Amino acid sequence: MGEVLVYVDHVDGAVRKPTLELLTLARRIGEPVAVHLGAGADTAAPVLAEHGATRVLAADASEFADYLVVPKVDALEQAVTSVNPVAVLVPSSAEGKEIAARLAVRIGSGIITDAIDLEAGTEGPVATQSVFAAAFTTKSHITKGTPVITVKPNSATPEAAPAAGTVEQFAVTFSEGATGTKVVARTPRESTGRPELTEAAMVVSGGRGVGAAENFNIIEALADSLGAAVGASRAAVDAGWYPHSNQVGQTGKQVSPQLYIASGISGAIQHRAGMQTSKTIVAINKDAEAPIFDLVDYGVVGDLFEVVPQLTEEIKVRKG
Repeated sequence: MGEVLVYVDHVDGAVRKPTLELLTLARRIGEPVAVHLGAGADTAAPVLAEHGATRVLAADASEFADYLVVPKVDALEQAVTSVNPVAVLVPSSAEGKEIAARLAVRIGSGIITDAIDLEAGTEGPVATQSVFAAAFTTKSHITKGTPVITVKPNSATPEAAPAAGTVEQFAVTFSEGATGTKVVARTPRESTGRPELTEAAMVVSGGRGVGAAENFNIIEALADSLGAAVGASRAAVDAGWYPHSNQVGQTGKQVSPQLYIASGISGAIQHRAGMQTSKTIVAINKDAEAPIFDLVDYGVVGDLFEVVPQLTEEIKVRKG
């Protein structure tokens, strides 16, 4: 089997969970080779090795932090030339998809975005996607060049498979466009203590039925009892009740947790496009005819202001 390049999503060497998922999927189609850009490769290497990286290609340069995505595309392009992999895997974050798209154009290859599964095929890696607001599942493979595939978070459970994980430094030659867009300021995101929305194993979302910004405290209380992330529908975000960074849907973030609880959300197609691949879906809505009930595993017809607090208390009691 050939080698598979895996782009490492990290914060100063702290590897994020979607990368570990990519390494797990990469082992199905070849031998994972991690590409670590920026500081912290020595910190990341043991974690990457534990999850199957046979090698870690590491490059550290100020361009990766000082400018936007082009320096990273330069590095990946040169890694592709050096390794000649059977595929390149990138997390399906906003930045990840931009990197993947630019890379595919650079190397003249096809691209598949938002895959939810990968398997080996006779003509190269086969990616499974959930499309048209999750109304259909498709299987596709790239017909030209080196496949570039982005994978949704929570598409696989990270599995340990210890490998060598040898760190190999490589120098990157940056293109003229690498310094075209400079990062001039950064503002740290305020920590809520909750998981990142797109990576969370459980998500509790509120919609129009929540009624007001101050009422989101019951959604947050349920989320905190579960250790879940908090999401919101477009209607709730447009009303100013919750930040856009927490919006789940076609124009927000796409999530695929193990458990998704929708409270006061009607289930419009825009919202369904962002959460329909969740493994287990629970809806709480007083309208028995709400479209959300068409796709749930469990539905509660009732007033969320009565149901959600009772559910929160029951969870607390069972957790002891």
